[in-house]
Amino acid sequence: MPTFMIKASYTPEGIRGLLKDGGSGRRDAIEALVTSRGGSLKGFYYAFGDDDLYIIADLPTNADLVAVSLAINASGGAKVKSNTLLEAEEIDEAVRKAVQYRPPGT
Repeated sequence: MPTFMIKASYTPEGIRGLLKDGGSGRRDAIEALVTSRGGSLKGFYYAFGDDDLYIIADLPTNADLVAVSLAINASGGAKVKSNTLLEAEEIDEAVRKAVQYRPPGT
């Protein structure tokens, strides 16, 4: 199952919800969202900086990730961005694959 990192930045409306629900309340809500798509929550971290929240989740497909992202973004409480995370063995597999590529200008 693919692993994704979701980065979220709270909007003022989302911060008001965080103040009401607390950090663990928001974690529980995100866990329920991820499991509703057949996934599992692997990590949930608040942070200082450009992003307020880092979520690590396994989800069955890219479409499930999009469904989760759309639900969060549509709520107006946070803006999310996501990345697919790869294991070292997946990189090992990729470097063993032969490809044909011509660099620009050659």
